Amino acid sequence: MDFTIIAYKNFKNALKNQGFCFMTFSEYLTEPSKKAIVLRHDIDKLPFNSLEFAKIQAKAGIRGTYYFRAVPETWDEAVIKEIAGMGHEVGYHYEDVSIMAGRRQTRGGDGGSGRGRDEDFEKELAKTAIESFASNLQRLREIAPVKTICMHGSPMSKWDSRLLWRYYNYHDFGIIGEPYFDVNFEDVLYLTDTGRRWDGGTVSIRDKGLGIRDEGLGEEVYKDWKVKPVLGSLMNMTPESLDFQSKYKFRSTSDIIKAAEEGMLPDKMMMTFHPQRWTDRPIPWIRELVWQNVKNVAKYFIVKVNSE
Repeated sequence: MDFTIIAYKNFKNALKNQGFCFMTFSEYLTEPSKKAIVLRHDIDKLPFNSLEFAKIQAKAGIRGTYYFRAVPETWDEAVIKEIAGMGHEVGYHYEDVSIMAGRRQTRGGDGGSGRGRDEDFEKELAKTAIESFASNLQRLREIAPVKTICMHGSPMSKWDSRLLWRYYNYHDFGIIGEPYFDVNFEDVLYLTDTGRRWDGGTVSIRDKGLGIRDEGLGEEVYKDWKVKPVLGSLMNMTPESLDFQSKYKFRSTSDIIKAAEEGMLPDKMMMTFHPQRWTDRPIPWIRELVWQNVKNVAKYFIVKVNSE
């Protein structure tokens, strides 16, 4: 079975045997290795699953990056502190724009459309969101050092929290990078277990960029943003980065393991895991499988409607 701890250990061993250097995201940004894998973990819920991942990695001498949401189902200070104490990187999995828009709607506002542009509404929303962002970042930094951040997709929200960086600059908060903005994927393979599969692009709403695919067009789209995504990033894809990603298609973890054993993987990779999906316990494994399949159907139609 896939998405088990056993499958994860086999994956880890296969890549380690091929001589890959496992790096945190901040390490990759400051001193990348020629043959490197960034293990990114988005902690959406079940933080103890993330702790299990962290212990497996620490035992193998591997470090990864763990992004925590500032919500009760994720925010466990003891877990965050223990993961950081093993040498892993802790970052903020921010969703402040979507949360602030939701609160506005709950108080009787319209919450905005989330599509098109209402600049006055966006600026007002961004102002409240940056205050939330700063507060949550400070709270997390009281537990562990934080150098990088990563957007949480909030698939049921109309709003993309990366909008925050149209009006504000995360570098002003001592942040050195954001995976969607600061990695050129023209020679870095990006894989994510979104949708409980490794080829889940059709059911991914946020775990990708804004659809900028032509070189030069991104410069025009982002000209008024405080943070401009690098060319080839997930926010500003180029034909070269799209072509590179299209060369590698994997459905299951065993497909990735096989490619590693055959020496078919590229030298640089970023892999996103959602640890709540990975377990050896039968009932939680089945529950996650069924629930994810239901979500995939809903997300497929949301993606289809938004693309029309």
